Amino acid sequence: MSKVEALAPQEQETLLGTSLSRRFSRLPLWLSHPANIGGFYGFLVALALILPYAYGDSSEVWGVQWIFHASLLIIASGACGFVSVLLIAFSQRHPVAPPRQILYPMPFLGLALLTIDRVELLVIPPLLVWALLLLPGPIYVHLSWAPRWRLLCMIEDGKDPFIGLEVKPDEAIEAEEMVDGDTEMLEVVDAFESE
Repeated sequence: MSKVEALAPQEQETLLGTSLSRRFSRLPLWLSHPANIGGFYGFLVALALILPYAYGDSSEVWGVQWIFHASLLIIASGACGFVSVLLIAFSQRHPVAPPRQILYPMPFLGLALLTIDRVELLVIPPLLVWALLLLPGPIYVHLSWAPRWRLLCMIEDGKDPFIGLEVKPDEAIEAEEMVDGDTEMLEVVDAFESE
């Protein structure tokens, strides 16, 4: 993290992202591997499925079915993380902000539809339910976390992942251009920045 703090603010923002990515970036690199993050997402979804499986099925072997599906979820999500690492290593693209307004409600909607299906109120297509439950994690890992993890690994290895990239101008430079050398206005801007 000391190497990250030495970077420019725009580079830190690209590298650390929002609150979820910032939490993952505090972990050791081996633990925050995209496959581990994907598997963790699968584990969280599996935990959420306990109640629909327990109360929505009249059979007494719901636990075995839940363990089987939980294992599939964790393995599939982890495998998607590995695939993302390979694709990002090949494309070497930088992180992209995932569409949060779409991704964040998807697992909750999938869980609600699964619950409706398990208690037999309506028949919901299983493909729709599992797509809503599974897609948000791998999409986040592929768009946002896997590229950030690659950049963090490069910094850990002593490489600069931002070489050759166009750096956005600082706001202070833009402020100077906007006031056209007006010293009083620049003093106000400096006073505001110091507060």
